[in-house]
Amino acid sequence: MAGHLDKSLPLEYQSEQSRLNILGFWIFLGAEIALFATLFASYFVLHGRVADGPTQMDLFQIKDVFIETMLLLTSSFTCGIAIFNMRNGNKKGLLTWLIITLLLGAGFVYFEINEFVHYVTHEHATLSTSAFLSAFFVLLGTHGAHVSLGIGWATLIIIQVVRRGLNPVTARKVFIVSLYWHFLDVVWIFIFTFVYLAGLVN
Repeated sequence: MAGHLDKSLPLEYQSEQSRLNILGFWIFLGAEIALFATLFASYFVLHGRVADGPTQMDLFQIKDVFIETMLLLTSSFTCGIAIFNMRNGNKKGLLTWLIITLLLGAGFVYFEINEFVHYVTHEHATLSTSAFLSAFFVLLGTHGAHVSLGIGWATLIIIQVVRRGLNPVTARKVFIVSLYWHFLDVVWIFIFTFVYLAGLVN
């Protein structure tokens, strides 16, 4: 039966509907992978076309990017702790670590916005300056928009957990948003490695 709960499984997998929803979200992540793969491909083709604008060496500050990276990677760790607490039925622990995760994510967005503002106001680097900057801003902006969306989405789920408690439905929603969050962390690792580090080496 669709409403049958299998108590031998983690809370988020106990109902058939939850299992189908989680499977559907994995399929959605496949589409997200295709999106970012396209953006990365565009960047790799255009990253050398700087025209008369600044290059990667002129723009990138590894210290600032390292702070962004540590914030986002740490948020992935705290998100994992939140899921651990959820599976142990610890609602307070889940909410605490999920809020910490979102604060770290908000810190990442703050530093990234500051980075973009610096590029535009001090380096005169905009979308229209060069093909490299167009590809860079679209790739980084798309990722940053996804992180911002994730913060808003997870905030709504936190409100639901507070109101309704931990059950197979709210647990499924928390688990799905955690998958989304980890996916964005993996995308950032590729950005950090193949955009920033590679740009500083080349």
